[in-house]
Amino acid sequence: MSATLSVLLRRLEPGWSITLVERLDAAGAESSDAWNNAGTGHSGLCELFYTPQQPDGSVDVSKAVRVNERFQLTRQFWAYAAENGILSDVRGFLRPVPHVSFVQGADRVDYLRRRREALAPNPLFARSEWIDDADEFARRLPLMAAKRDFSEPFALDWAADGTDVDFGALCRQLIGFCVRNGTAALFGHEVRNLSRQHDGSWTLTVRNRHTGENRKLTAKFVFVGGGGQALPLLQKSGIAEAKGFGGFPIAGKFLRSGRPAIAAGHRAKVYGLPAVGAPAMTAAHLDARIVNDKPWLLFGPFAGWSPKFLKHGHITDLPRSIRPGNLAVMISVGVTQRKLVNYLIGQLRLSHSDRVRWLREFVPSAVDSDWELTTAGQRVQVIRPTKRRRGELEFDTTVLSAADGSIAGLLGASPGASTAVSAMLDVLARCFPGRYQAWLPTLKDMVPSLGATLCEEPGLFEEVWSWGAKALRLDDPAGAS
Repeated sequence: MSATLSVLLRRLEPGWSITLVERLDAAGAESSDAWNNAGTGHSGLCELFYTPQQPDGSVDVSKAVRVNERFQLTRQFWAYAAENGILSDVRGFLRPVPHVSFVQGADRVDYLRRRREALAPNPLFARSEWIDDADEFARRLPLMAAKRDFSEPFALDWAADGTDVDFGALCRQLIGFCVRNGTAALFGHEVRNLSRQHDGSWTLTVRNRHTGENRKLTAKFVFVGGGGQALPLLQKSGIAEAKGFGGFPIAGKFLRSGRPAIAAGHRAKVYGLPAVGAPAMTAAHLDARIVNDKPWLLFGPFAGWSPKFLKHGHITDLPRSIRPGNLAVMISVGVTQRKLVNYLIGQLRLSHSDRVRWLREFVPSAVDSDWELTTAGQRVQVIRPTKRRRGELEFDTTVLSAADGSIAGLLGASPGASTAVSAMLDVLARCFPGRYQAWLPTLKDMVPSLGATLCEEPGLFEEVWSWGAKALRLDDPAGAS
């Protein structure tokens, strides 16, 4: 998020002084790192938790459409960045890979069919294919087909134009452009405090984590893009908009295999439905990944738990985030989210063999010794205060900003990085209302469909889609290898 915002501002205001403060010694080494997320270019094509079934049997596709519209802005920005030298190595972070929804059982097949029918009129989803033939399943997903009993009803909804994204590599390229064009980057430095001055500016206390030396930075505008650590920093700012908010950390774990014979048998990202009684965001998926030019498969997520708000955080992160203003909110969520608590307890009890048994729903031939467990990044789910001083747990991405636009920050998780451009355009509009109109021509050069709803303008969608595919080499079948 910070890297994207920095590039946008560098193009809009080349003369502005911009400083990026990163507590680790490298860019994109926390939540954006390739091993700390599934690398899915989230566009709603296959993520079934974005399309819940309603009590009346209908399927609500509004979130899938919203996420896809936002991802289209990101995709256009990447295309602009590739054509204008901002991104020097597209294939270093982006590869085409099919996005696939997978279900078993008559009821679930019926749900998937109704989901497909609800999305079919939308041009953003019109390219998907329905597959319920065992031979075609085996041709496209040989690893998942091996030793599978096809007597039970099954179905795939296959979208050929999905993406695999190394967000860490993307982040490093974006920040590299910014540094080459005047942005100061302080790695190994941590923002310990921030306070508002009489003139409306902010003074930040920044500590060098290697030497212990403190320094002061003054800024007219601050963006807090510190992943899970954004909440404590926004709390320290004292802005009214952050009062009452809380966060609940959840650690992600994945099984992974880099064995060539296994990775070669699966070239797709395949998402299923959550287990009965499990939270929506826990839906299992089997992901083809390219990390450091090597093919891998990831399966998960499995949940872990730690009070840390970052993978490289502190065990005191959660208790320090509890304040008088959000205590009631946090307690209310603890009381109402028993399903989530029970799910976490069950996940913590899983053995390696238990996790591989879950994997066999996707890969019936899986052998325990071929897969290893890896701990992914920490995600801090947003707890939003309500009018009755109760809390609502949100599995989404939320932008908070002060009324005067002098500070903004990002909370939450999925779809996260995939919608970074949409989120940062929102920050620009909120925090720089006096400049935004003057910026629009430049912003529309970077994101041509800005202000339009692509699902209502199929001609414009086809135009920007084709441009993006060419600029990002997504129309090149060899680019996936």
